[in-house]
Amino acid sequence: MRVRAVAVFRGRVQGVYFRANCADKADELGLDGYVRNMHDGSVEAVFEGEKSLIETCIDWNRKSQPYARVEAVEVNWSEPRGDVRGFQVHR
Repeated sequence: MRVRAVAVFRGRVQGVYFRANCADKADELGLDGYVRNMHDGSVEAVFEGEKSLIETCIDWNRKSQPYARVEAVEVNWSEPRGDVRGFQVHR
């Protein structure tokens, strides 16, 4: 069942290839969505796909990003909108 998750990652997540690595992992898992830097220093990622795959991606980003240090993650779940195809890095 497809769902949508908006995840906000906080910590040392900008300037450390977080968005590129997040997009690579999301592509690998077949997720749709995008990732972008926020003005407050956090990174927001919007994922659409199977819930278990989104959870895998969020967990990987939280624990396995090579240069980032994620201190907190907030995730909001909802119904998919179907307004994203593929996974993109936004500026």
